[in-house]
Formats: sequence, C-alpha cells, structure tokens
Amino acid sequence: MIRFDRSALRTGFGRDVVLDLLERGLAAIDPQRLVEDTLSFDGDRLWVGASVRRVSGRRVWAIAIGKAAAPMAQAASARLGPALAGGIVLTRNGYGEAVDGLTVVEAGHPIPDEVGGRAAREIAQLADHVGAGDLVLCLLSGGGSALLAAPPAGVSIDDLACTGRLLLESGAPIEEINTVRRHLSSLQGGRLARCLRPAVVVTLALSDVLGDRPEAIASGPTVPDPTTYDDAVLVLRRHRLWDRVPASVRDHLIRGSRGAVTETPKPGDPAFSEDTFEIVGNRGTFLDAVVRAGAAAGWGVIRLDEAMAGEARGVGRNLGRQVVGLASGEPGHTIWTAGGETTVTVRGSGRGGRNQELALAAAREMAGADRVCLAALATDGTDGVTDAAGALVDGETVGRVRRAGIDPTAALEDNDSYAALRSSGDLLYTGPTRTNVADISVAFIERTRTRL
Repeated sequence: MIRFDRSALRTGFGRDVVLDLLERGLAAIDPQRLVEDTLSFDGDRLWVGASVRRVSGRRVWAIAIGKAAAPMAQAASARLGPALAGGIVLTRNGYGEAVDGLTVVEAGHPIPDEVGGRAAREIAQLADHVGAGDLVLCLLSGGGSALLAAPPAGVSIDDLACTGRLLLESGAPIEEINTVRRHLSSLQGGRLARCLRPAVVVTLALSDVLGDRPEAIASGPTVPDPTTYDDAVLVLRRHRLWDRVPASVRDHLIRGSRGAVTETPKPGDPAFSEDTFEIVGNRGTFLDAVVRAGAAAGWGVIRLDEAMAGEARGVGRNLGRQVVGLASGEPGHTIWTAGGETTVTVRGSGRGGRNQELALAAAREMAGADRVCLAALATDGTDGVTDAAGALVDGETVGRVRRAGIDPTAALEDNDSYAALRSSGDLLYTGPTRTNVADISVAFIERTRTRL
C-alpha cells in the first residue's frame, strides 16, 4: 500500500485524517488489483469483465503503455502465465518493475525522448510477429501520450518534444494537447490497432481523463479518433503556438489538413468491430473509496461529481472559499472531495505543479481559518517537474510561508508554489505510485460552534 512520508509534514487539525483518506483512495486504484479483478483465464477462455474470448490455439501478446504499465502488465502476466507469447511494457522513468515474459522500457515524461522513440519502434515491429487469429492485450494508462513517442516521417523526436513543451506551458487543456499528439504520431489515434491487424485487440485502460473518453487515454492508440488534422491546427492557433512550433510540425499538419497524409481512423470504422475496450478504474474509483471511509466514520460527506477543470489557481481560490464556507455550517465533521485535472499557464520561472499551485491559491483563501485543511494530490506521485505529489494546506499555511520570507502572492505569480509550500512544511511526498487517475482534492472541516 502506498504511504505518505509523514515525517516530512507538520502536524495539525485533520491532517492525519486527510492523509488516511488519500491512502485509502490510492489503494483503491491499485492497477494490479484492478486488472486482476477484470481478467480471468482457464487455459482456454479469457474473460474480460463480462465478455469472453477463446484463446486456445492462438497466441496472446501484451503491450502496456503508461505510468501504470508495469503493475497492469504484472497482473496480465500472472493471469495468463505460459499463454503469454511476449510483448513490451513502456513506462515512465522510475516507474518500471520486472514483468515475467515481457520487455520493460522506461522513457521520458512529460517530454518525449529518444528512448520512448526506440520503444515505439519496437512496439510497431511487434506487429510483424502478430498474425491472424492472435489476440493482443493492450494495457493503457495516463502518461502514455508522451511516452509513446512515434513521430511521423519528417518530424523528429526533438520537434515532438518542443511542441509538447509549448503545449504544456500554454495552459491548453489535456484533451486539446492530445488532439495534437494524435496527429503527430504514427501509432496513436487508432493507428497502433491498424498496425496490429488482422489480430484482435483487447484494451484495458486506467483512465486519467475527464469523461473517460477512450481516444484521450494515452491518446487512444487502439480506438478510433473523432478529431482531425484541422482540429490539431486550430488548437495550436488558439493558444498562439502556430508560429512557435517547429516548421516540420506545421508542414505535417498542413499536409494532413489537405489530405496528403492519411487521417486517423474514425468512429464507425469496421476494422474495430472485433475489438474490446474496457475501463478498469478512474477518478470515481478513488472518490468512492474516500466517500465510503468518511461515511463509515460517521462524518458528513460532500462529493463533487463535476470534474475540477480550469486554471489551477482559479480552481484553488474557489475551493478555499468553499472550505471556509463549509466551516460556518452546522456542527460536526465534514469531508469534501473532488477530482479532475486543472491547467497551469507558465508565466514565471519558479517550480511547482498544478496541485501545488491549486493548494497555495486555496491556502490564501483559508488564511487564519481554524479546524480546516485541504489536500491536492497528483495520483501518479509526481506534480509537475518536482519530487512532490501535491500539498496539504490549512489556515496556518500562509502565515508560515510569510514567516519564511516568501510572499505567497508573488510565489503564485512566479509559478513558484514548490518553494512556498516547502517552507511551510506542506508538501506531500509518495514517490512513484505506478498508478494515475489524474488529480484528487480532499478537505476535512470541523464546525464546533453553533450559529447565533
């Protein structure tokens, strides 16, 4: 079970409660258990949820891509045993673990690198060994979009990395970023499944995206893509990046818009009729665990089903105000929880991540409030380009930051939430969790005085 490094955190009201709830949620999204619960095999038939596939006399291959790739592949290997013919696991640096019968590769994230490029080529070459009647089990999770670095002809890994960096710093929503990624890839947007034909593809996905859209998880290498080259061009123009991305990227997207490059396969394509796609877990899985734990303790529970989205500091301000407002309600303990994925528009030179920025913005609204605390967590264990997974803030946070000689407002403007929250003893550390369902916020509030 994943545990927080509590020695790195200060103590205070409700902080252990929130940490316990977060650990319960992380246990609920254990990728190995989720895949084991979804797959079963009797030597002849492979059950995928409620559906069944006969595998007697056919080879079964596995391709796992994403931050949860290693534990997902471990579960598949344990279920299939000798029936597994081989395959590849592609995951983030530091997230790899040995998997029986499969090759494991660690590559760069969130910026693609040449290691990911070589692994993508190996995955494409696997198609040469896959034949008619074979079954390919694809295990997808968040992070796969950047890891599967398979740029089209004429676009280099460096050009792909530059485009990805610009998009991430622009504050573009992840669904728009992935629209561009799908059209700068020879494997994403359904193209991996096309390479694997005539084999049947069964995909299990741990979702980190809003709405659990299959084409958005790892940029949908095994499912049809509803977006187009024109859409990708519009994303870059909308965020004023068209003239900043490499010329090779512009050239490829223009050629695609003009029909000189084959589009990604679209919904309704009969080539996908034999395939299966199933979500094994998502942010709802995490939130369900938090809600169950809170209800079992007899606390009031408020679950926001609408996904958190938008600029991190704006979402943080709203959450901080909500927490303070809840503290003025009826007596008793209340848990508030929600999940989603915010964005950060990088304007400063500091360090941080969307969860740290959200937490610091919330802390400014909570300054001086008594008996309230709020955590913002990146469920993959890494928030932005830092070693922190997020932060746990309360009414004392801003005062502690100021006493350390840091102006919280200036820190936010410089995108330097990491330094501010480190000074207050509020950073959360887990190390790699090898799972990912985007971001989660949990607050704990106690009202001790009755209304006048």
